[in-house]
Amino acid sequence: MSVQTAVAKYDIKDIALADEGKRRTEWAERSMPVLRQIRARFAKEQPLKGLRLSACLHVTTETANLMVTLRAAGADIALCASNPLSTQDDVAAHLVRDHGVHVYAIKGEDHDTYYTHIAQALAFGPDMTQDDGADLVGALHMLALNRLDDLAPPIRRWVEALSKEERRAAVASVKGSTEETTTGVIRLKAMAKEGVLQFPIVAVNDSSTKHMFDNRYGTGQSTLDGIVRATNMLLAGSTVVVAGYGWCGRGFAMRARGAGANVVVTEIDPLPALEARMDGFQVMPMSDAAPIGDLFVTLTGNLHVIRPEHFQTMKDGAIVCNSGHFNVELDLEALGRIASERRMVRNMVEEYVVNGKRIMVLGDGRLINLAAAEGHPASVMDMSFANQALAAELLAKESGTMAKAVHRLPAAVDQEIARLKLQSMGIAIDKLTSEQVEYLSSWDAGT
Repeated sequence: MSVQTAVAKYDIKDIALADEGKRRTEWAERSMPVLRQIRARFAKEQPLKGLRLSACLHVTTETANLMVTLRAAGADIALCASNPLSTQDDVAAHLVRDHGVHVYAIKGEDHDTYYTHIAQALAFGPDMTQDDGADLVGALHMLALNRLDDLAPPIRRWVEALSKEERRAAVASVKGSTEETTTGVIRLKAMAKEGVLQFPIVAVNDSSTKHMFDNRYGTGQSTLDGIVRATNMLLAGSTVVVAGYGWCGRGFAMRARGAGANVVVTEIDPLPALEARMDGFQVMPMSDAAPIGDLFVTLTGNLHVIRPEHFQTMKDGAIVCNSGHFNVELDLEALGRIASERRMVRNMVEEYVVNGKRIMVLGDGRLINLAAAEGHPASVMDMSFANQALAAELLAKESGTMAKAVHRLPAAVDQEIARLKLQSMGIAIDKLTSEQVEYLSSWDAGT
């Protein structure tokens, strides 16, 4: 049984924004046919009936359609933001007014408010959580391991108000969680390796219909969109340095080249570095790229990818931004120490002066595609959130038999989501003949 504590029904910017949020959410829904089909089935079968679900996700029009789908499945939902700058305030208002979702999210919220909202989502008493960066799961595990000093003050205050029994129940009542991001999955697999996971996790990001499309095509396009909206820069003829050549880095490098940029890739892993070179990009260390880049974009999920020694060699007017989940990839604290001046020069653009040269930081080093733009297109999030919805259904049905580990959705689910997406696009593909099935399943057929 979940443990609920006193909490406000919602905390958003302005409920009067709901009409605009409703219109924009409906617009996104037109491009999410797979999720629509899942919603229709969920409305009939009610696989989440009676469950309380807390989600820490980007509060966007696409997320709103996921929340509506989970509500149709019977879940009662609390939603907080997974990034202080990613909330669309009109969408938050729409979810509260029209769908009864308990939303705790305001675009531009400060550090204390951000963690207060996470505490409110936890105080909702979830039976299941959904994460985009493992903030909810991380807090629950700090509670389970009695590492209260590692919690942000607002979350620690909530925990300290609970009795010992309530603390235990807050974790024990959670059937499982889903995780949306590469960054979050890395954190959760580390927890599993240490043997501290308290409940099963479904790594939505590991589904092929998530990372191959959302991370590559979604991040590629939306990152470019955010940079252009923030700066109005011309990419053609510029030198763009892409830090990290995972699925997100691949996607952005592809889009930057398509816009006419000269793309340089930096990597720490020889395999993706070799792949980047074979894909036609220059590959070099960041120390060599720093003096020549016009635009730097980090997509690694790691800490301090661009550091003081890099900032100090950048050319005048260099633009720096991040499209990884957390705002730790750029060492902005160190940049602030070595800068002689800093000022906001336009919305989402802060200028630092280092050794007489201007360096432009976009979106406070946070996800530029959500800070300055609208995030991924709905068409690609259709597949990602289809995975999220089906992962929630899986946990509701099978969590009692699942090991406390990080799991993938079954391959058949990936195949079905891909099939439905193709069907919605009016695309047909071939089927194996019985002869081909027999051939592929045998070993004794010769040449």
